[in-house]
Amino acid sequence: VQLQASGGGLVQAGGSLRLSCAASGFTFDDYAIGWFRQVPGKEREFVSAITWSGGIPYYTGSARGRLTISRDNAKNAVYLQMNSLKPEDTAVYYCAADPSVITDPASYKYWGQGTQVTVSS
Repeated sequence: VQLQASGGGLVQAGGSLRLSCAASGFTFDDYAIGWFRQVPGKEREFVSAITWSGGIPYYTGSARGRLTISRDNAKNAVYLQMNSLKPEDTAVYYCAADPSVITDPASYKYWGQGTQVTVSS
């Protein structure tokens, strides 16, 4: 099983990034995919998630309206389009997979390595 997050980088406040999560080694379209982020010294927090079909997206309050999650089951990939980025969005972003759409990171079955997002003011 492998989940690989990519697309992070350094961007100025107000800018945009598109994160990708590439999956392999499991039946991708049986799983919901979640995005989480973590800064040093803090717990990993939920950002967004999408059901196995892609029909229902979920967002944390601070992400709603600025972030858009989508998935392409033919490519075993999930994307997180991040617009109007703020310095407080700076974190390592992780994608994770689980059969259920859940916001608790402890419950996710598979995790990938993260990608660093840095938003400068």
